Amino acid sequence: MSNPMVRAFFLGRALASTVGEQVERTVTDALSSLGQFDAEQRETLRQFADEVIARADHDEAEALQNRPTSPGATAAGSAQPDLQATIDTLRAEIAQVRASLQQYRAASN
Repeated sequence: MSNPMVRAFFLGRALASTVGEQVERTVTDALSSLGQFDAEQRETLRQFADEVIARADHDEAEALQNRPTSPGATAAGSAQPDLQATIDTLRAEIAQVRASLQQYRAASN
């Protein structure tokens, strides 16, 4: 029973099945790679945010430690620092954070 039509049918069915499996494997691998990349980027961003927070906490603690206290100050926070200097320092720090964020975004693209 070597009918060429039957043979062609089974060859076509086997080809379609094999191609379907190959496409499924390729799509699964691509989605897996995409998910892994996304997870790695999220972890990198989380580590970056943790580093920024740690530096901010360290700088804040250092600034509070080195802050001169006035002789008449009895309660914490009652000494009035130079408001304009504080604002200028905060603006400079914000500019540094923005520059770092832009560099990070450019590097991740």
